[in-house]
Amino acid sequence: MRKIIFCLSVVSFMAIFTLAIPITSMAAGEADKPKIAEETLPTAIPPTINIDKNTLENGGTIKVSGQASVGMPLYLEVWAADHTVKSNRFDSEKDKETGKIPYIFYITEEMPAYYKIFVPKDMQPKIDEAKKKGNKWSYSELLKELGADVAYSVPAVAKIERYQASLMASVIGSRGKLLEPMDAKENKKRSMQLVKSRFRSIGNVIAAEVNLSPDGSYTADIKVRKGLSPGQYKIVAVSSKELKSQPVTFENIISLPTVYLSNAGTSMNLIYPFVLTLAVSIFGVLMGAGGGFIMNPLLITLFPALPHTIVAGTVTPTVLFSQGSGIFNYSKIKFISWKLGAGIGCAMLLGGFIGPKLTEMITLDQFKFAFGWILIVLAGLMFWQTTPGYIAKNKKEQSILNEFKKRAQDATK
Repeated sequence: MRKIIFCLSVVSFMAIFTLAIPITSMAAGEADKPKIAEETLPTAIPPTINIDKNTLENGGTIKVSGQASVGMPLYLEVWAADHTVKSNRFDSEKDKETGKIPYIFYITEEMPAYYKIFVPKDMQPKIDEAKKKGNKWSYSELLKELGADVAYSVPAVAKIERYQASLMASVIGSRGKLLEPMDAKENKKRSMQLVKSRFRSIGNVIAAEVNLSPDGSYTADIKVRKGLSPGQYKIVAVSSKELKSQPVTFENIISLPTVYLSNAGTSMNLIYPFVLTLAVSIFGVLMGAGGGFIMNPLLITLFPALPHTIVAGTVTPTVLFSQGSGIFNYSKIKFISWKLGAGIGCAMLLGGFIGPKLTEMITLDQFKFAFGWILIVLAGLMFWQTTPGYIAKNKKEQSILNEFKKRAQDATK
């Protein structure tokens, strides 16, 4: 009996051991599968970047190529490394949460003179949709929609000052009360608004030029237009916030008669504005205005790269040249009333303090709208005063015109 029990025990043990072997092997095999899968997964690495040339002559095209991780996006951040410009924005829009207008003036002098992000070509439809919004497009929203916010870095760290503006501060020629510095997140948000304020159109800050292949290789044509700042430019390839290439550098070279206007952030051939100003000054002095009211709209229209604030500021002192020679010649023919000139000159002195600060706080569209209506009203008044009916009724003005004609004839003799 004992032998039978012993034999049954041995048989049972062998059966259990035999069944346990495949179970154990199967468990070990299952455990190995994730390990093998992990080892065969591709590792995300920073993208590489190469360029076909290191110099440009007043603009041109840089061909960029490289390799990114398979399945990841690729963006190119390009900026002028040697030159920065001023950018400002006056926040006069009603806050969606509080319903109040903040009246805060933001300004930075560390905006790159050139800044642009290049995205894959298949994102062009999203850019086209944003363009349909006109001036209402949002830079931050567009970056987020394209996924290109991971490439936005250089303007984000620019030092931004903000002022609590007021009407009284504007009257005395001040920007207002300087507020506390912003944290990094708020600074980045406001920098995006300043990028839009500075470069204005979508085409100046975003372009779909990157050809990205399924194997991760990419190419792009970086078009640098004429009239940009000279010096070094940098390009960085970006797949995510953590995966970025080392920057590559190229240089943009300009030469006379093209010169760089540092506060405008643009280069210009001086021959064209010289010829234009010569013609305008002749007509302007004839009208007794120096030509500034003509030069402002012409420069903004013919040279859109010039900020309206720079145009207004530049034209003001240059008018002194034409007015200086005009004063000398008008005094010789005794056409100047010094008492009247001193009286209205005091008012112009006061306006000279207020005007520049107000110019900082208005947009280009607001500047064009106000300037355009002023010119229309003045043109209408002057045209009305030259009609035969008006001159016939105003005998005094007619006698003044005759006296001026007589003086002019005597002066020529």
